[in-house]
Amino acid sequence: MDKRHYLALDDGEIFYGRSCGAPRDSVGEAVFNTGMTGYQEIITDPSYAGQFVTLSTAEVGNYGCNHEDMESRGLFLNGLIVQTMNEPSNYRSEESLSAMLRRHDKPALCDVDTRRLVLHIRDHGTRKAYMHVADEPLDTVEAIARAQAWEGLDGQDYVAKVSNPSAYDWNRSGDLRVVAFDFGIKYNILRSLAAVGIQVQVVPAWTTAGEVLARKPDGVFLSNGPADPSALTGAIAAARQLVGRVPVMGICLGHQILCLAMGASCGRLKFGHHGCNHPVRNLERATVEITSQNHNYAVAMDSLPDCLDVTHINLNDQTLEGVRHKHEPMFCVQYHPEAGPGPNDALYLFKQFRELMGR
Repeated sequence: MDKRHYLALDDGEIFYGRSCGAPRDSVGEAVFNTGMTGYQEIITDPSYAGQFVTLSTAEVGNYGCNHEDMESRGLFLNGLIVQTMNEPSNYRSEESLSAMLRRHDKPALCDVDTRRLVLHIRDHGTRKAYMHVADEPLDTVEAIARAQAWEGLDGQDYVAKVSNPSAYDWNRSGDLRVVAFDFGIKYNILRSLAAVGIQVQVVPAWTTAGEVLARKPDGVFLSNGPADPSALTGAIAAARQLVGRVPVMGICLGHQILCLAMGASCGRLKFGHHGCNHPVRNLERATVEITSQNHNYAVAMDSLPDCLDVTHINLNDQTLEGVRHKHEPMFCVQYHPEAGPGPNDALYLFKQFRELMGR
């Protein structure tokens, strides 16, 4: 094992490995994702900004990476940690995973005991961490101190780091027009909206409610995104002004923003939900959906105001997964209906949004 490179957690744990990305050190929040496939979609999800993503599956890189499978315009995570990094063997591959990480200047570690790391995070919670992969030697004591000194993600606006600063049209066809807030929006969300006949205009995260309404949309969509929703005071204010003026749908961070705008509160989960096999019960349909999820914060169930009804519950830990407004055309879910982690159980939500606007 190469003892030059390692991940140092703020609680003093060290995980040795070998550099397989850009040769530069970084700080970040160590989390794990339980998905067996989809590593390119994971690393191009802007919701991972500020985080070191540990993939719990043992073999990574087998089918390579390509332009078509990008979920955003770049890589926003702080680093990647894997057990075995393989060279690709697939007809769709355009470059290896290691090459993509290096091209985007993202550090990564392989040959790591990811089982031990995942179990440590599960038992002790998400940790601040320091990844040392640079050529210059660094003492582990200093690396631990740097992890401890990092401000972390709580109270930080990471949406400003990932949102496209320019508004743009995603597609120009469709009989209904939606303005989508880009808090870190994934391309497949935009494809899913377009697939049900919606014309989508994407606007930066800091767009005001007045600017949105001036576009005269039939509906407004609030996207996924990274870090602490409570830090996004401007987005929360905009959401509060939009509910009741126009039909609104939100997912993931958008769900949290809408709930905060209605008076609820958010808190941290111990180690978050990151994976593509989370069972969610739809209380209105009495069905179970297998969902893709990526979030470290969750809306507190006991903080919901009377104007919101609970529609979805996570069957693993009973956390809140969806609400709808009792009186206004608004609903939101915590998970990713566009991701399709095998089944497409949740795609109906985009049709539901269209029906809400059609009324």
